[in-house]
Amino acid sequence: MGNKCSSSSSCCGTDTEQRRASSGGCCSCCCGMRFRRVWRPARLDTDERGRLMGGHNPLAKPMMEMKNMDVVDAPSADVLTIKKVDMCIEENGKLHHTKRYELMTRDGQVGPPPRLVVRRGQAFRLRLICDRPFDRSRDAMSLIFTVDGEERPTHGHGSLVGVALQQYRHMIEDPLEWGAAIDFISGDALEILVKPAATAAVTKWRLDFDTKLLSEGFGKSYSLPQSFYLLFNPWCKDDQVYLEEKPLRDECVMNDTTLIWRGSYNRLRPSVWKFGQFERHVLDCSLLLIDKVGKVSATHRGDPIRVCRAISAAVNSPDDDGALLGNWSGDFSGGTAPTKWVGSVEIMQQYYKKQKPVKFGQCWVFAGVVSTIARAIGIPSRVITNYSSAHDTQASLTVDYFVDKNGKVMEELNSDSIWNYHVWNEVWMQRPDLGISSDGDYGGWQAIDSTPQEMSDGMFRCGPASVLAVKLGEIAKPYDNNFLFAEVNADKVFWRYTGPAHPLKLLRKDVLGIGHFISTKAVGKWEREDITSSYKFAEKSQEERDTMMKALKQANSAFSRYYLNEDFNEVYFNFELRDDIKIGENFSVILQIKNRSSEMVHVVKGSLNVETVLYTGKEREMVKNDHFTISVQPNTEEFVKLVVTFDEYFKKLRDQAAFNISCFATVEETEYEFFAQDDFRVRKPDIKIKLSDTPVSQSPVEVTISLLNPLPIPLRKGIFHVEGSGIDKPLIFKHSEVAVGETITNTFSLTPEFAGRATIAAKFTSKELDDVDGFLAFEAQPRPEDVLMETRDNEIIARTDVID
Repeated sequence: MGNKCSSSSSCCGTDTEQRRASSGGCCSCCCGMRFRRVWRPARLDTDERGRLMGGHNPLAKPMMEMKNMDVVDAPSADVLTIKKVDMCIEENGKLHHTKRYELMTRDGQVGPPPRLVVRRGQAFRLRLICDRPFDRSRDAMSLIFTVDGEERPTHGHGSLVGVALQQYRHMIEDPLEWGAAIDFISGDALEILVKPAATAAVTKWRLDFDTKLLSEGFGKSYSLPQSFYLLFNPWCKDDQVYLEEKPLRDECVMNDTTLIWRGSYNRLRPSVWKFGQFERHVLDCSLLLIDKVGKVSATHRGDPIRVCRAISAAVNSPDDDGALLGNWSGDFSGGTAPTKWVGSVEIMQQYYKKQKPVKFGQCWVFAGVVSTIARAIGIPSRVITNYSSAHDTQASLTVDYFVDKNGKVMEELNSDSIWNYHVWNEVWMQRPDLGISSDGDYGGWQAIDSTPQEMSDGMFRCGPASVLAVKLGEIAKPYDNNFLFAEVNADKVFWRYTGPAHPLKLLRKDVLGIGHFISTKAVGKWEREDITSSYKFAEKSQEERDTMMKALKQANSAFSRYYLNEDFNEVYFNFELRDDIKIGENFSVILQIKNRSSEMVHVVKGSLNVETVLYTGKEREMVKNDHFTISVQPNTEEFVKLVVTFDEYFKKLRDQAAFNISCFATVEETEYEFFAQDDFRVRKPDIKIKLSDTPVSQSPVEVTISLLNPLPIPLRKGIFHVEGSGIDKPLIFKHSEVAVGETITNTFSLTPEFAGRATIAAKFTSKELDDVDGFLAFEAQPRPEDVLMETRDNEIIARTDVID
């Protein structure tokens, strides 16, 4: 966009002029050889305009003198004219760690021009091409920043910022203030450094330049043709999301692929998830969700606490038409089954295009999208899995189960539940709003959860909750610490229900059953890191007991802990379940009954039950049950075995192949009642992925994927879905039928765009077998021409535009 004389005349009625009016500025218009200066109706008074311009404003005095002036001579022809602005995409992208954003990689020849993406609290460079050299002794320049899309931007709300161009770069070092300074002058080129405040709103900003002579009040304007994107900055010590450790920054901000753990506590199963935070439309969609769905005003878009709380609401859709529609019914017609997603990009692009909730999501899908948004806008984030995760609907810090006389769980009485696993997110930031604890401040990792489970302040959202506060039992701290505490620490209680006129009988109290193997992807490794100790003290420790009692008191719960002392029971029970059960195989459940009496024979009556169940612990369906009566001689043990065949369980399997096994038994002589249950999953096969050769940046390499049918029946309408680094669009390979024992393979070529870490992720679905996946993490080598040197230990040092 070219220069314009500042004017209110109809010949200059532009958006830029409207923005200039809103800042209380004056404009001038060249109409032939005459020049009319007009004082515009100001939305900011003169004093505020002065403050907006950072104190010294070379334009301020002439503006105040213009109120009663009408027609004067034309302005000097020497007023500096900006002809073009080079956004220094390559240099800024490298210094701000933003060069991988699709917005920054556009070439502008075939498609749209590149867009500048930078981080707050850190200066970025602009190269201004002018009609003559900038003269420090004669010229003055001001920069006006406005939040893109704001109807009435104001300085007080932080959506309108004006700064005068300073002579030297040391004059813009205040981290909490915007600033601009001359870096150097070379002929007609003026290179300046622009530094947004470390607390600035994270959004799109428009930028206008005003130029004038110090001796005159006439000004010219130049507007950047397109807005630039401003992100949070975990590299900046003054930013609330600052993260000091480089490996953690690389993992939780820059890495675009992760592992999300699913399964059950006795079968931890990782699956790959592509965040794709740098891909097309992802950043725009993220800002759209925060602004339009999360309804975060420009004033608060620089506050990571408010932004993350809004993200946790905007990704689900029950109350605000957010990004994803949750579905746990098992019927996914009209959408995509949650197990078929391999990443966030397709979800984000679909939502950005239609702005309607994408069908369908479950907890790990919600979490994958949340981390995509957080990383896209610059907030460090990672995905967390909690096994045996409590859903406490009553805020009692207990999960209560009611069973009938046959040991069957009574779903109609159960509002609480225990999920085989639940997935949420952590985001990194300081929490100045929470004060100081006995263990230091509450900053660091904060838990947020977008899965719509319970309402918080009238919306389906959760967090951010300080992980340290959760561990310390500070359940009254904002936000939603009580819910997070229950997810990892609640007690499991089983009650015998015999009718409304009879009292409940406590069957079993499990204080160790909730919150196991809390997991996330390890930093820089494709393996699991256990972070249970960051959420809770060790089970059975005094700290854990004290913390639980502290939390119960804060919750005003009247619940008292019960303990069963099984040392006085002469009959001991134990479940046995063979590990590593593969889908397609038969399996057995074994109950061990041991008589510890040296004199009495004990008669035990009971039942063993096997049910399929959703991973949320809901919607059970009986597969098989067996009633037994057995006499156990003194000092002996007996075993009750229940065999379940493939034919018995296959047609009742739910989408994630989860089972619940339970046992209810009564010792006749003592009337001692035993109840226990456990969860497990049958293991599905992995997709094998192999590279034909060592991958090299910008060179094609052949990839082979394969899968063995493990079922004793054919697979129909099989589909491979493949995504990864160097694959522009997801690859689809169809197989009409896969015979019993057959191995299917497909081969394709990919070209790694950059040297460094990369991944390939594959999914397989069919009528009979779904939720099968596989991934391969590999290291793409730099091209020979990009290698600058090799060190003695063979570590390759390559060009920085090839390796991040």
